[in-house]
Amino acid sequence: MRTKREKYVIGIDEAGRGPLAGPVAIGAVAIVSRSNLDIQLSRFDLSLGRLRNSKKLSPKKREQWYAWLKQQQKNRKFKFAVALVSAKIIDRIGIVQSINLAIKRCLKRLNLKPNQCHILLDGSLRAPQIYKNQKTIIRGDEIKPIIALASIIAKVTRDRKMIRLAKKFPNYNFEQHKGYGTKAHYRALNKHGLLPLHRRSFLKNF
Repeated sequence: MRTKREKYVIGIDEAGRGPLAGPVAIGAVAIVSRSNLDIQLSRFDLSLGRLRNSKKLSPKKREQWYAWLKQQQKNRKFKFAVALVSAKIIDRIGIVQSINLAIKRCLKRLNLKPNQCHILLDGSLRAPQIYKNQKTIIRGDEIKPIIALASIIAKVTRDRKMIRLAKKFPNYNFEQHKGYGTKAHYRALNKHGLLPLHRRSFLKNF
């Protein structure tokens, strides 16, 4: 990235709002506003096809885009941050406030002044009010490449976390469903019970 006097476009998206277990993740990707994102993307391996939101990419392609973005950060063309908020905190303050907390943490980690930032957020997300120049875009991860990249960063980070947890708790098959409420997950819950990483506020009737 360049000097701190420059302006930045930041894309923000979340992964893991709805699962029964594990953290929620927020990804934030920043690029100098005068940079041409389309040119940056065109330099990537075209065999991957068009950049899309994380839900429409295979796990392999998400990992490849993630690797590309890490390389761009190393080359100082992009800057990104990820924040995870645990199930325990979700239960204590709710999913919306947990997402807001993760957004705040991501922006702090990017270490950019609010007046340097033009923030684009997916869906119903909002940045702290101190960031005056922000816009929430319905289906933003479909429309804005910078938000699509943020969705990939959030999704890959959270999926990796759930795969690590699967090794610690092999009876729950987190590597397969990533904590979402699948039939297999409910079967494991009925057989083995709740773990500390389950969102009890999402399982009040269990």
